[in-house]
Amino acid sequence: MLELRHLRTLIALRDTGSLVEAAERVHLTQSALSHQIKDLESRLGMPLFARKTRPVAFTRAGERLLALAEQVLPQLRLAERDLARLAGHEQGRLHMAIECHSCFQWLMPTVDHFRDHWPEVEVDIPSGQNFDLLPALVREALDLVITDNPEPLPGIHYAPLFRYEGLLAVAKQHALAGQSWVEPPDLVEETLIVYPIDHSRLDIFTQFLEPAEIRPREIRSAELTVMMMQLVASGRGVCALPNWALTEYLERDYVKALPLGKEGVWSTLYAAIRDNDRALPWMEDFIRTARDTSFAVLSGIKPA
Repeated sequence: MLELRHLRTLIALRDTGSLVEAAERVHLTQSALSHQIKDLESRLGMPLFARKTRPVAFTRAGERLLALAEQVLPQLRLAERDLARLAGHEQGRLHMAIECHSCFQWLMPTVDHFRDHWPEVEVDIPSGQNFDLLPALVREALDLVITDNPEPLPGIHYAPLFRYEGLLAVAKQHALAGQSWVEPPDLVEETLIVYPIDHSRLDIFTQFLEPAEIRPREIRSAELTVMMMQLVASGRGVCALPNWALTEYLERDYVKALPLGKEGVWSTLYAAIRDNDRALPWMEDFIRTARDTSFAVLSGIKPA
């Protein structure tokens, strides 16, 4: 009567709060997910949650199955790891680098969780890389690169982690703060604060300003997100960041955030690995852990 897919579906429904987003999380259409749930409810003879509620309001039966899922699914992951060890696949090296300056918020909990379960794998995040990261992955100087700019390289696979929206942060008293969104011409007279990386790797340029042939009055850089937020809050510029990186500042009412265009600018973050490493159990587990941790600690992201 009960299958693992049912338990995963209920966890996704609880975490996302809607059928649409839960379907994306488990890689089904909304119609297929609804059919799966109705079929399970028919077998059980009782509803699992109240329809048309957000967040989802589970019935007592639904709560009981959620409790079961929270017990069974982690134990299944542990068993899979143990079987990989018994098969002799536990040894390895995972040297990684990030092209995303604000990724440590979810990456460090991911690494901590991974180390607890794969102590035999050598994990390192080298600092101060003065080389191109993706070519370094090809020549095996690195084993994984977090990037939102996938390049077609031989022997490289890009595993999607999640989708995120880029938002423009402005001071609360800024003239743009009252708008519902911003358009490229709104930034003509602005000072745009960016991370000190090539503009070709920043969505604010590639997906928003450059297609409209707009350039801000001034561009300045800052190494750290907190420095960028201080400059924005004091009215010394605006900056574009992933929605999750702005969450704590928005909750503190420190700045205002606006979508880039009426439809917004969405990007996908990837874990780039070598094709030859895709089947390694610990590599598969790291990528799965990265996805799970991201959805547990970040706000506003969507399944890729």
